[in-house]
Amino acid sequence: MKKGNWLLKTGAVVVIGAFAGLHAGAAMAAKTLVYCSEGSPEGFNPQFFTTGTTADAGSVPMYNRLVEMETGTTNITPALAESWEISADGLTYTFKLRKGVKFHTNAKFKPSRNLTADDILFSFYRMADENHPFHKNTPGQTYAYFQDLGITKIVDKLEKVDDLTVRFKLKRPEAPFLATLTMDFMSVHSAEYAQKMKAAGTPELIDKEIIGTGAFQFVSYQKDAIIRYKAHDGYWDGRPKIDNLIYAVTPDASVRYAKLKAGECHVMALPKPADVELMKNDPNIKLLSQQGLNIGYVGFNVEKKPFDNKLVRQALNLAVDRASILKSVYAGTGQVAKNVIPPTMWSYNDKIKEYPYDVAQAKELLAKAGYANGLEIEMWYLPVSRPYNPDGKRMAELIQADWAKIGVKTKLTTYEWTEYKKRSKTGEHHSMMFGWSGDNGDPDNFFEPILGCEAVKGGGNIPRWCNKDYEDLIQKAKLTPKQAERAKLYEKAQEIVREEAPLLLLAHSLRYTPVRKNVIGFKMDSTAHHYFKKVDLDK
Repeated sequence: MKKGNWLLKTGAVVVIGAFAGLHAGAAMAAKTLVYCSEGSPEGFNPQFFTTGTTADAGSVPMYNRLVEMETGTTNITPALAESWEISADGLTYTFKLRKGVKFHTNAKFKPSRNLTADDILFSFYRMADENHPFHKNTPGQTYAYFQDLGITKIVDKLEKVDDLTVRFKLKRPEAPFLATLTMDFMSVHSAEYAQKMKAAGTPELIDKEIIGTGAFQFVSYQKDAIIRYKAHDGYWDGRPKIDNLIYAVTPDASVRYAKLKAGECHVMALPKPADVELMKNDPNIKLLSQQGLNIGYVGFNVEKKPFDNKLVRQALNLAVDRASILKSVYAGTGQVAKNVIPPTMWSYNDKIKEYPYDVAQAKELLAKAGYANGLEIEMWYLPVSRPYNPDGKRMAELIQADWAKIGVKTKLTTYEWTEYKKRSKTGEHHSMMFGWSGDNGDPDNFFEPILGCEAVKGGGNIPRWCNKDYEDLIQKAKLTPKQAERAKLYEKAQEIVREEAPLLLLAHSLRYTPVRKNVIGFKMDSTAHHYFKKVDLDK
């Protein structure tokens, strides 16, 4: 019997918002921390969303999960569950909940009870059961990540043992299951809140005016500008040291940097690579860095011509000068990608050879595929900076110029970020720039949501590529408890990706987070989230 029973040392919380024009110096007395984020949140219920840091802006401050990852590591630690047990056959996971975990309060709802097993079951079955009364509560929203990972094919049932104990019964052993439970979409919601809002005729509020068990409580949101949170006084892991946490939504990296220098924010997201050296020499800024658990890529929609032809996909890979992109876009703050997972992750297949920059061979493959006279395609490019790609437009222009050398005319298209993400799930794109930041430190967290067959249905699989040999390998790996054996299966899966080329793999970025010198205790997180529960401000 495997057991977990350790105190959670570092809480998992992310925060958002910003007072328009708020100067950090003026806010210090009130212990208000301002974070300049790169974009608006997709929404405030993490069950609906899959896209990293702007999604965490709307959810992580307010929520906890049964287990979480320790900030800055991939260590799994207790959270709402103070301990757990896993059966010898790997089919039963039993979690003992903490006593006295309080929900936030707001003007419309006053919780009458603490967290119980009923909240765990509500949160899970809302996603799992299409007949659940709150499954279709918010029109147009789907449980994309839950679907991408095929959770209903893994979990047979979730049981309430008693008020403070829940038990997952699995249909099969699932090696990454515990890591999956650390992810944002597994955040725990209040069943009582849902029932109260339904009785009041306002069930939509549970996905808009969020309450949870996290370190920060939602205050207000001004779309595309400010999200305000305040400290949760009754937080089970100790009240945060700051009183208010605010995200100032600032899409332009140069403007974010200007605000940081002026003291209008304390922490900023995703600096321009070209600004890194300036930040290193600024006496008022601490520049933190970490190898990125990420991958930037372009997905070829294999459901549409000419991308249904492997030779075309290989040719487009050969035609791109990745080294030039690394220099021009990343300014040396990254490395060329040859695999879906970054080299810091176990099971990385270093024997794989990256596609060389070979215009002549690319032309030969295009001709062999029946496109000797060239072709016309469309590529959507990222409208915002992301942890895996600092400048989507510049990258798109470089790729466009490279493809033109082999007779491929590329129309560049983009949309506002929220619309871009929404459209990515429908399959209307031809080719599309995207990327991924790891959520839980397990390779499965890359292989399945990026290229798994279930992820085609959920919309996370941008190339909409479903390959039986690849799928068999990653599914077998999930059933394999020994890491060394799992690694061999993932290494073979990477060989298939290299040959089939559903993606134009571009780069793994080195992540930087600049913070003001008066910020105390901030740590970069391996998942590219931003956590502020343990952060303080010096006078």
